[in-house]
Amino acid sequence: MGRFFKKLFSRFTFVALTIILIFLGTVALIGGAIYMSLLLFDHYLPEYTVYLYYALVALAWLSEVVAVLNVVNRDMLPETKLPWILCIVTLNALGVAMYIVFSHNRITRLQQRRYRLLYERMKRFQSRALPKEYLEETLKSRADISEALALATPSAVAYANTKTQYFPSGESFFDALLQDLERAEKYIFLEFFIIAKGEMWSAVLDVLRRKVNAGVEVRVMYDDIGSMSRVHVRYYNTLRKMGIKCVKFNPFVPVVTNVHNFRDHRKIVVVDGKIAYTGGLNLGDEYINKLHLHGHWKDSALRLEGVGVKSLILLFLGMYNMQKRSDEDFAKFIPEYEAFEDEGIVQAYGSGPRPIYERQIGEDVFLNILGSAKNYVYITTPYLIIDYRLREALCLAAQRGVDVRIVTPKIPDKKIVFALTRSNYMALIKAGVKIYEYTPGFIHAKNFLCDDEIGVVGTINLDYRSLMHHYEDAVLMFKTKALKEMKVDFEETFALSELQTKESAKRNVIFRWILEIAKVFAPLF
Repeated sequence: MGRFFKKLFSRFTFVALTIILIFLGTVALIGGAIYMSLLLFDHYLPEYTVYLYYALVALAWLSEVVAVLNVVNRDMLPETKLPWILCIVTLNALGVAMYIVFSHNRITRLQQRRYRLLYERMKRFQSRALPKEYLEETLKSRADISEALALATPSAVAYANTKTQYFPSGESFFDALLQDLERAEKYIFLEFFIIAKGEMWSAVLDVLRRKVNAGVEVRVMYDDIGSMSRVHVRYYNTLRKMGIKCVKFNPFVPVVTNVHNFRDHRKIVVVDGKIAYTGGLNLGDEYINKLHLHGHWKDSALRLEGVGVKSLILLFLGMYNMQKRSDEDFAKFIPEYEAFEDEGIVQAYGSGPRPIYERQIGEDVFLNILGSAKNYVYITTPYLIIDYRLREALCLAAQRGVDVRIVTPKIPDKKIVFALTRSNYMALIKAGVKIYEYTPGFIHAKNFLCDDEIGVVGTINLDYRSLMHHYEDAVLMFKTKALKEMKVDFEETFALSELQTKESAKRNVIFRWILEIAKVFAPLF
């Protein structure tokens, strides 16, 4: 009950209610204006009232037709077109208003201009690190996956001579993180979706405070909506008073706009430009099992050391400067790198909304891996709400004999999302995909592993929010040491998970219909 009231009176609830009330208020004002116009006409020009009424009806119908034609002709995913058309046709003028306000999955023009300037600055530090011939010789047929990623987002450069280490739990990541933060001599960058007060953040903050006092530059960036129920609204000022350069990403303002959909879901740590981390973990106690909200929390992280860190430095600096509206010299943050031989190839990359990213980079990488698979593909994801392209790629891989396994949670963090996740089981199981539920609790890791040769660790969930709306990051790896460590972790995770069957995936008919309808509208959220 205490948790219920805490959520009821949280800032997140306030934000959600504010957006709903502003939208309903806007609709009410428009409706009220129309109603008053009709009353005035009826009072002063009664003979023309009926004509005004029919004119308004015609205008409403015309707006629906124009809106539907706009949906049909827009460059948007097919999965998003049908729900918007249904919304417009069933809700009429209200549906048109919702479409106008919420459908444009693009950042503001000001942000676009800022990012283009920063992108040109970033490109100076990102040139082809490995010859195409080397990639083809080393990666064989999978060199095309690396090349496709580099073409889709030129900041995603492939590097050799980078040391990798995989962490199969939040606890192991946390110990290593604190040790590396203690070693910082020049700077520390932290970018997280969630910062939450507790043991984990207190331990990190204690190190950051001491490092600032020792002359180390510390920068922290956290997402406003992601952290709003975890820290107070002006927490960035608290950190600034400690000497930490802090930025709150995309601060919430009480305006009805789709801009609030674009969240910074990245998790990046950079120490002196030589060491970096990414993965599924945020800075909250549940991630290291100091707080048990949904059973045992299973997560993962990846540590890079060497030249491959450069891409994550630039991802952080690009986002930080875009939020700060600054234009600093990136060169001072790029160090000389030690070479680590025979460590495979790493390729860190970002993904996010259009037009910064012209394609759905995260999904494209997953599709290319599935298309190249010969023996197996192992996947962990907290959510499984996928589009037609990804579902068919999973099914086709399984049908051609690839051992495709997906691990999802047994204990959910969001019940409606969990129901939608389970609603995708049956079609995948029928095609031969093996789906496991992690019985000890909630699995939050976002990992891909294929044929012992290629893998991804990052922040990208298999759902529409991660694949379409959020700013994300990940590391694509070829033949690295971390892939062997991931394989061990997958095998141990399978042993703790329950294999789903056609019988266990069956749902009540009415409930299944409700979920199928909900899935139609899932791409909008």
